[in-house]
Amino acid sequence: MRLRGLRRGGAGGRAPHLLRHPGRLTLPPVQPVAAEGHGRLAVAIGLAAGPLVALGLARFAYALLLPAMSDDLSWSYSAAGALNTTNAAGYLLGALVAAPLARSFGTRRTFVWGTAVTTVALALTAATSTYAVLLTIRFVAGLAGALAFVLGAALVAEASHRGSRGRAAVLLGVYFGGAGAGIVAAGLLVPLLLDVTDGAGWRQGWLALAAVGAVATLAAARAARQVSDPVPAQDLARHWDRRLIGWAVVAYTCFGLGYIAYLTFISEYLTDEGMSGPLIAGFWAVVGLAAALSGLAWGPLLGRLGGSRGMAVVMTALAAGTVLPVLLDGPVAAYLSGAVVGGSFLAVVTAVSIAVRESLPQPHWTAGLAFATIAFGLGQTVGPTLTGWVSDLTADLGTGLLLSGAILVVGAVVALLQPRHPERET
Repeated sequence: MRLRGLRRGGAGGRAPHLLRHPGRLTLPPVQPVAAEGHGRLAVAIGLAAGPLVALGLARFAYALLLPAMSDDLSWSYSAAGALNTTNAAGYLLGALVAAPLARSFGTRRTFVWGTAVTTVALALTAATSTYAVLLTIRFVAGLAGALAFVLGAALVAEASHRGSRGRAAVLLGVYFGGAGAGIVAAGLLVPLLLDVTDGAGWRQGWLALAAVGAVATLAAARAARQVSDPVPAQDLARHWDRRLIGWAVVAYTCFGLGYIAYLTFISEYLTDEGMSGPLIAGFWAVVGLAAALSGLAWGPLLGRLGGSRGMAVVMTALAAGTVLPVLLDGPVAAYLSGAVVGGSFLAVVTAVSIAVRESLPQPHWTAGLAFATIAFGLGQTVGPTLTGWVSDLTADLGTGLLLSGAILVVGAVVALLQPRHPERET
């Protein structure tokens, strides 16, 4: 995610190349963000519609629809996991091309278009049963979702670039918490539709998610107008030492490997364990609400702990939540697991952003975060297929979840090896 190291465009925040091409579609003139906290917070909340669509609806809601799709289309665990692997591969490509596209078309415009294309992909998922076509749609959703997520974070950073580390952590946490709001919306809508249609309404579920995405896209576009359009600087990645954030990046890769398996397969696991549709709907409401509030809860603490120690603490909590429903039976354990996982997984993204700020000089923050995002993307690309393969091999999804928890523990330990350089943060 390219959060910092951005320079403003000229003339009211527009990129200079946009001024040279007046025929292009442009967003309305920028209205400056209020200097104090309330204006910045409102912008962060509005921009959070990006991760709401990109992650909450396009990625994590897949777990809600997976049991019905898998039964209807006769998928194995590996085939089901491959769809989210393809989505993650698209996300990885989107993270790689986000900065070049932002330089060419503007950060705000690319952010809005990424959100819109992801919403269209949600609707198209309902239109086919062909596996190859679904793979393509999931790939496009991942690519466009990455543009929305990465560049929305850049816009939040632009709005908060003069704030303290603690203030930036809170605003970034609020932004990332948009994914939680998407999970809440999906958790309330999808199980209800599946229950009404006796499990056969997965297509209606995708259409309902697309309708939510359309409303969120309008909110995202409105919020984007309130921020000056940052233009990513030319590549600064050639002349910096990647070893300075090496352990944090390895830990972030473990996070990508571990967390995505839980959020891909947990509905399938709980269904196999006999939980009913209404109970699963309540579970996802808990996950989403915890995720939406996690930024407010973890932000101040991460501001005090710093990035590396913060990553270790949050990933330990995440590992415990991941294995809890395997170790303990029943809805209470499942709901507690959902609260812990929902309340911690987005905080890892905030923590690694702080770790990069602590470990690198300011001009290299963007390059460092891009490097970390690529490593994370590789991890979450492999994660669903790895868990599906292990679960197929053992005929038990619980084994795959235990593996994910172990990977997260390894990541927490590795994060503690990352040295802190808080004096580098400005």
